[in-house]
Amino acid sequence: MPIPLDLQHATEQFDRFLADARDTAGLGTRNQAYTMVDGVLRVFRRRLALEEAIRFAGVLPPVLRAMFVADWDPAEPRRAFMERAVMTLEVQGLRRHHNFAPPSAIRDVASALRRHVDEDTFDRVLATLPEGAAAFWAV
Repeated sequence: MPIPLDLQHATEQFDRFLADARDTAGLGTRNQAYTMVDGVLRVFRRRLALEEAIRFAGVLPPVLRAMFVADWDPAEPRRAFMERAVMTLEVQGLRRHHNFAPPSAIRDVASALRRHVDEDTFDRVLATLPEGAAAFWAV
């Protein structure tokens, strides 16, 4: 079997996504976009059970899938979905001294991500997750 195309072009696909997230958020660098995306993914992951997180990861492009599960402590207490402003503060707390995530970070990452996944599949998976998951990724 040949290597799937999404794996063959994972780096290029990730670079396009990061540029999109950077531009959507009005950030200056890919490093700033990376920290913002990492924060958004971690904040979302903290609100899912293990099985739910694995299901969600399956609809992400390969490098984002790897980011989503990197440095994961599945024993970490699960958090509840809250107001977006509260969760945004959590996003902004990741690597605080190097984090330039704007107040619109979650919406910005959601907008960019939706342009880089199959939206129908993405929404179908979100519908299987806890209440608040779909609203988290709403734009």
